[in-house]
Amino acid sequence: MFGALDTSASGLVAQRVRMETIAANMANTNSVFDAEGRVNPYRRRIAIFGEGDPATGKADGVHVREILLDQSPLRKVWEPGHPADIDGDGYVEMPNIDNTTETINALEAARAYEANVTAAQATKQMIQAGLKLLA
Repeated sequence: MFGALDTSASGLVAQRVRMETIAANMANTNSVFDAEGRVNPYRRRIAIFGEGDPATGKADGVHVREILLDQSPLRKVWEPGHPADIDGDGYVEMPNIDNTTETINALEAARAYEANVTAAQATKQMIQAGLKLLA
């Protein structure tokens, strides 16, 4: 019975990390400079899930296996005079982030998080009912 709670908890953690990744993408929609001030457009990050828990070796649940950089092409935006205009043609390479896609992904992650909360609550109610039967 507690394995079901562990499975729901792993889903909650995984969806939280996914949501943090999506939030970072949305926050960096216009970031063309890195921390050192060099022109280096931010690349969209994608949370990749894996099955089980590598820390315990259990096959139940889910975890974030890795966070990958999206290798799709960067957006080219015409902004003459922008400090990141390297080629002199007025085009700036912007992050490969589409806020509509990120918003949909955020809604999906929120719904999955809610589903894990509901599953955990149902498991808790079943445990309570089982304890009442034993008492």
